[in-house]
Amino acid sequence: MVDVILELRGVTKRFGPTIAAEELSLEIRRGEFFTFLGPSGSGKSTILRMIAGLERPDAGQIVLEGQDVSAVPPWRRNLGMMFQHYALFPHMTVAQNVEYGLKLRDLDAAERQARVERMLSLVGLAGLRSKNATLLSGGEQQRVALARALAPEPRMLLLDEPLSALDEGIRRAMQGELKRVHGETGTTFLYVTHDQEEALTMSDRLAVFDRGRCMQCGAPEEVYQRPAGTFVARFFRGCNVIEIDGSWRGPDGDRIRIAGVDLVGVGLTAHAGPLRHVAVRAENLHIGPDAARLGWRIPGRVSEVTYRGTVLDYVVALPDGQRLTATTTRRLALSPGAAVEVGIDPGTIVPLRD
Repeated sequence: MVDVILELRGVTKRFGPTIAAEELSLEIRRGEFFTFLGPSGSGKSTILRMIAGLERPDAGQIVLEGQDVSAVPPWRRNLGMMFQHYALFPHMTVAQNVEYGLKLRDLDAAERQARVERMLSLVGLAGLRSKNATLLSGGEQQRVALARALAPEPRMLLLDEPLSALDEGIRRAMQGELKRVHGETGTTFLYVTHDQEEALTMSDRLAVFDRGRCMQCGAPEEVYQRPAGTFVARFFRGCNVIEIDGSWRGPDGDRIRIAGVDLVGVGLTAHAGPLRHVAVRAENLHIGPDAARLGWRIPGRVSEVTYRGTVLDYVVALPDGQRLTATTTRRLALSPGAAVEVGIDPGTIVPLRD
């Protein structure tokens, strides 16, 4: 049986005409690293703030360990929170920042000191306990904020884009630190980000949001490889959403038409409702010599070539005007204007119904 620590039941929140959450229902399991992922304005931070008690839902329930806490003030929910801006106290040392929340809980001095030492050791700052927090680097300040949030032993830790202010090198290092700390403490982490790579590499499960709605929820690989609709497919970099001209069941199998070319697929018409789009990852499109060995081949013309370090993107214009991106690790003898065939393995196609 799944141990659910947090359940959202039909949660709705509006700010005038703006919908931050629309009849949202989700379950978060105890001990998992769960991520809210979506573009700016998708409602993910507002939903996190409702869970924290900083906003009240217009409708629905927020159930924490079996208790409806929708009307419970934030200081009675026993949740930790990390913000994008560290909000450290500039007049306090590292240890005093970590200890602050423990003093509010009336713990005795010995217990406070033991927890401070344990948290500073956990985040690798034991040697900086007496240093003023504002004199630390951005990554070190973020570790202080993490230690302070975990010191009261919260039921869950809520993290609202905590790494977005860091440069890339420090951000990657902190991603690893957060995963390590999550594994060592066993605390449930609920993380908010707009960064796709961050969500994919750190999460046990993630939910993709658009205008207050959860468009898909699942394991990172599942959501990345098998998007449930056009929004999720387009949200992740490197996924081509291809508009089709029609789909039908022929005598030799399921068929669809793309850019005037009839293609035989497997299981493409088996789903209820009309098929309007299919999705295929850019790394699963092939051009040049590799295209000839694949089941689907569509004529096109190279329109752009972009070097991205470890890979190159070849943008191909189809006869109907659609543009597809094929990603390869090697440079091909193809320049803009070159006629090519786009080769696709039908097994890598994901049918989309919207």
